[in-house]
Amino acid sequence: MLGVWLLLWGSVALGGRADTAFLHRAHDSSGHCTYSFTVASPIEAACPEDAGGVPELRAELAALAARLSRLESRERGVGGSGPRGAEPGGARDPQQVASTARLEAAYGELLRAKSRLEEEKGRLEREKEELGRRLESSAQEITRLRAARCPPGREGPGRDTLPSAHAVPDPAAAPRWEPQPLAYQELQSERTEVPVSRLLEETALGRPGKEDSAGCGQLVWVGEPVVFGRADSIAGKYGVWMKDPEPVPPFTRDNTWRVDTVGTEVRQLFQYEEAEQLARGYPAKVHILPRPLESTGAVIYRGGLFFQPRHSRSVARYDLRGETITAEREIPGAGYHGQYPYSWGGYTDIDLAVDETGLWVIYSTEKARGAIVLSKLDPETLEIRRTWETNIRKRGVANSFLICGTLYTVSSYSAPNATVNFAYDTATGTSRALSIPFENRFRYLSMLDYNPAERQLFAWDSFNMVTYPVRLSRA
Repeated sequence: MLGVWLLLWGSVALGGRADTAFLHRAHDSSGHCTYSFTVASPIEAACPEDAGGVPELRAELAALAARLSRLESRERGVGGSGPRGAEPGGARDPQQVASTARLEAAYGELLRAKSRLEEEKGRLEREKEELGRRLESSAQEITRLRAARCPPGREGPGRDTLPSAHAVPDPAAAPRWEPQPLAYQELQSERTEVPVSRLLEETALGRPGKEDSAGCGQLVWVGEPVVFGRADSIAGKYGVWMKDPEPVPPFTRDNTWRVDTVGTEVRQLFQYEEAEQLARGYPAKVHILPRPLESTGAVIYRGGLFFQPRHSRSVARYDLRGETITAEREIPGAGYHGQYPYSWGGYTDIDLAVDETGLWVIYSTEKARGAIVLSKLDPETLEIRRTWETNIRKRGVANSFLICGTLYTVSSYSAPNATVNFAYDTATGTSRALSIPFENRFRYLSMLDYNPAERQLFAWDSFNMVTYPVRLSRA
């Protein structure tokens, strides 16, 4: 009701008819609410005798009454603060109440979402500031390290110049500790157990390259294996590959030979012009042997392939030029076909070898009770020139080879860190224990021979054809 009064007051004032209007409300005789307005005349100090005869005042009062009636009707229609809507117990539209509640709930959810977004914005801004500080710190650290590694006056980190011996450093400008220039490496102290053979190599024998490269000596070191080729089928799981240390024309030391020894009828001898051709897997020629060979004990020497024919205790020579067997001889009492093999098996009862002194055969007999027996052979007739019986059990070692008339054995065919564990000197007829490191990189060593011309060990290790560099002591 107060709002209606103020509106009417303002309307009267703006109309320019009076400065102040007064509203009076009272019940008439019939019980209706009656509103009365009192307006002071701006131009008349007193009322004329017949006020009702003034047309202008009468018309203005009628207009005010009509406006008041319209305002009351509007207040009743919207249930506002009019005379009836303001009464205690006045009813409101239920749909309007429900709509208002939904709007208020939606407005509240929007306020909460706004609050969450503001919190997330604040968190992201804090993370951005932290990341900026870290980046700035990293950039400063990089700048500091660059300045320390490349001090002013040097051409670059790779320059091998040293500071002047007479230069006086500035204690105030220099940091307490600086990294060394890139031309140097940081060294670390490390304790390592070194075999006696390596100590001999570094002391009595000198540095690598100082060993006796012309004459004979004792084995003191075996290097890491170098892979030359790999068999591409199961027939090459184990085999033998070799070069002739004393070739005859038309063959040379570059010619390489290979036999895959898996199977019952092993007759193919692959000829390669050089080791690189072996790596590519394309032989220049394939020899078909008149008789199948057994195991991995074959060698190439002076133009012939020396091998053990299958299911025999004999040794045969196959001439590479004439492609025929030119000699064959039985090794008296030699075990064969699994009687006295190496520890890995493979029917390695009879093993042929070559060193600086000639052709050898390694085997065992019933008389020797499984110990290794050595015999020196004539390469043309295969006659036995001399025989030695050792105290090294053949089944107790993985393989063997000869260097300068001394037999060497390997402890294991599968252990990655094996050793050359025994040596038997045919010049003195004595044996001794060794501990020269030997690596079985592929864990299945099935063939091992020495090539005196190249001073390397040739080996077959689980499909892989590898070589080992060796070093000998001075005689």
